[in-house]
Amino acid sequence: MGDYILAIDQGTTSSRAIVFARDQTIAGIDQQEFPQHFPKSGWVEHDLDDIWRTTVETCRGAIEKAGIAASDIAAIGITNQRETVAMWDRATGEPVGKAIVWQDRRTAPICSALKEAGHEPTFTERTGLLLDPYFSGTKVKWMLDTVDGLRARAEAGEIAFGTIDTFLIWRLTGGARHVTDATNAARTLMYNIGENRWDDELLAILGVPAALLPEVLDCAADFGAAKADILGAEIPIYGVAGDQQAATIGNACFAPGMVKSTYGTGCFALLNTGPDRVPSKNRLLTTIAYRLDGETTYALEGSIFMAGATVQWLRDELKIIDHASESGEMAGRSDPEQNIYLVPAFVGLGAPHWDADARGAMFGLTRATGPEEIARATLEAVCYQTRDLVEAMHGDWPEAEGAETTLRVDGGMVASDWTMQCLADLLDAPVDRPMMLETTALGVAWLAGSRAGVWPDRDGFAATWARDRRFAPQMDADTRAAKIAGWDDAVSRTLSRR
Repeated sequence: MGDYILAIDQGTTSSRAIVFARDQTIAGIDQQEFPQHFPKSGWVEHDLDDIWRTTVETCRGAIEKAGIAASDIAAIGITNQRETVAMWDRATGEPVGKAIVWQDRRTAPICSALKEAGHEPTFTERTGLLLDPYFSGTKVKWMLDTVDGLRARAEAGEIAFGTIDTFLIWRLTGGARHVTDATNAARTLMYNIGENRWDDELLAILGVPAALLPEVLDCAADFGAAKADILGAEIPIYGVAGDQQAATIGNACFAPGMVKSTYGTGCFALLNTGPDRVPSKNRLLTTIAYRLDGETTYALEGSIFMAGATVQWLRDELKIIDHASESGEMAGRSDPEQNIYLVPAFVGLGAPHWDADARGAMFGLTRATGPEEIARATLEAVCYQTRDLVEAMHGDWPEAEGAETTLRVDGGMVASDWTMQCLADLLDAPVDRPMMLETTALGVAWLAGSRAGVWPDRDGFAATWARDRRFAPQMDADTRAAKIAGWDDAVSRTLSRR
């Protein structure tokens, strides 16, 4: 058995592969972007053959850059864009059309009809999710209802459904395994997260035949083996988790009360609630953080639609910066006496508001307001929204209220010292930035590596988590309270339902 772990990170706009050494350092990395397809307004699709091709090519590239042979790899871990729907022919492996991406909104009418029929409480109680096109179940229903002959073939057992992890495992194993893990299953609207099983009543409401569905395993399990003719050696697949759960694991947020927040295009915050499946009163999602050795750990999750994407707006539309990294420098030069609030509801607001009809707005402008103040308001908006999520989490789970919150962060925006200090100030809590920023890939690498016996167990892995820098709050309480009150007022003016 080799000492290396191969992590496949299949994302929304690119596929990446990272080879980790036994000491958890990166030995080789490769990445390829692939085309996005927008056939109609609000529709987003991926070609599954593009995903497969870029995944295989980046795996081979990362192995080559690491200067090792495929036989030196002990195991593979896979993390993936969640909620994206794939279907394929069980006999040939050929996709049934393009994958419907998590961003796709075509099933909004289906969600509305299910809500009007009174089904949302049942879905929320059993899955922890809301009826929103974001999740997989209504996408599956749409395909079955609209693709000619697909429903009959699905009921006959000729078609397989899966999220992207399932599709990749099917292809890597030559069709030998049709499996997923609990974190991906939990995002489908069809999986009962309390009983850890596909829910027959929810399947009946959606009209989805059980014959479509994969077997659900723990996050660290035997998912099969990649065939030797694909990567150069037969390699076991021992770890799978959806991207946000993988980042939670990679940040070693194993103790109840720990919070991680990932700042990419959007922002996703997860609070580990341990064995407690906490129903949200604040329209957060109750989800599975991970399942190990048959034991389920739950989380509350909140999503912000616009984080790094708002900085891209500064660059691409307003053109007041040339590079995203300039935003923090500009914010540092801004006039602190100007309290400008940007509510970045460009595509609506996510948790805890879930207001799809809200639109972006800026408040507090004066004649002296310039690019520096707008940059500051943009970065502060991400921090205010994170605070909203953490406050909602504490409201949902009283046990967290008295606990000392420390936020572990990852993603592109965390490179900005100014933003992280602002985040600590507005949260009134420490913010820890890790040494290893590739936390999503690291999370599934640990799942695979620990099962393969070449990486430490959970406690040992948590002990290796290393902090690059801790940002401690420095803002006085009165200033914080005044700024938060201004933000709350700005949001209330932006909501479509005031």
